Amino acid sequence: MSMPSAPLAIATLLLCFFSAFLVTNYFLPFLISRMRKRGIVGIDMNKLSKPKVVEMGGICVWLGFSTGILASIFVFSYLKWIEISLTFLLAGFGTIAMVGFLGVIADLVGWKNGIRQWQHALIPVFAALPLMAVKISNPPILLPFVGFVPAEYFIPFVGVVSFGLVYSLIFVPVGVTGASNATNMLAGLNGLEAGLGAIISATMMAIALSQGKIEAAIVSIAMLGALVAFLRFNWFPAKVFGGDSLTLMIGASIATAAILGDMEKIGVLLMAIYFVELVLKIRFNMQREGFGIPTKSGVLKAPNYTSSVTHVIMRMGRFTEKQVVARILLLQVAVSLLVFSLSYFKLF
Repeated sequence: MSMPSAPLAIATLLLCFFSAFLVTNYFLPFLISRMRKRGIVGIDMNKLSKPKVVEMGGICVWLGFSTGILASIFVFSYLKWIEISLTFLLAGFGTIAMVGFLGVIADLVGWKNGIRQWQHALIPVFAALPLMAVKISNPPILLPFVGFVPAEYFIPFVGVVSFGLVYSLIFVPVGVTGASNATNMLAGLNGLEAGLGAIISATMMAIALSQGKIEAAIVSIAMLGALVAFLRFNWFPAKVFGGDSLTLMIGASIATAAILGDMEKIGVLLMAIYFVELVLKIRFNMQREGFGIPTKSGVLKAPNYTSSVTHVIMRMGRFTEKQVVARILLLQVAVSLLVFSLSYFKLF
């Protein structure tokens, strides 16, 4: 596949960004109004007054993201600005769209009202089928102390099995499921989920563009545009929550971009904070939330246990919810800059 010229590639990405941003920004006020009238709201646990906030805002992010992807397909099909693999791009879009749809179901049913925790965790596995089906061929993986994974394996009574098959049937669903559930763990504060997703998506887009991975860049910037628009309504004090339809979809988009762009190691490193969150959550069997205890002064106090990165930040000082979120986002910016630098200088 020929590399797209830089100006046309950037123009395409900008079109994807603004298409996603404008659609999300346009439909969110309408969704907020209608959802409130129908009583589809949740309680903001980090506010002393416990206000009711509209839920399922991820639906509009899905609409915006879809528009961004469709804009890139229009550019490819009619304007001929870029060359992309429609097979890979549509497979990635199919996976993310399915994760978003399953997230809506999870929002409507709720893990406390019918979906068990293990069932909730396995939801994205089925959505990985489109990416599994295209059998994306990635370069051999280098394992520490082992070396490069062989391109083919010989299994007794079975025969020769290619690594590409192993990658498609095992690594792809594990990656999509792991990333989707990771972004669903670190949540619960105004602007936190969308903010982290936006920073990681921007970093993935920049790295993908620098490496000429246009499909991965398109997926990342379409999600970025939708998340930036969503943040206008989700930032403190939030007018809308994203719900599982948002958090699962963010993780799926990160995993999809990593798979399409052969950037699996980059994706893993960018999600370092989520690995810390996982360790903290495991200590309490994944049963504790990351909420704080609101006070009259606006400061969020940590509970008498530490089950989230949010609680770690709360114990570092007297911070408001906005300040807690800002510090976690700054930490993600630092991680992203480090990963981008390592990638730029080809240090891994």
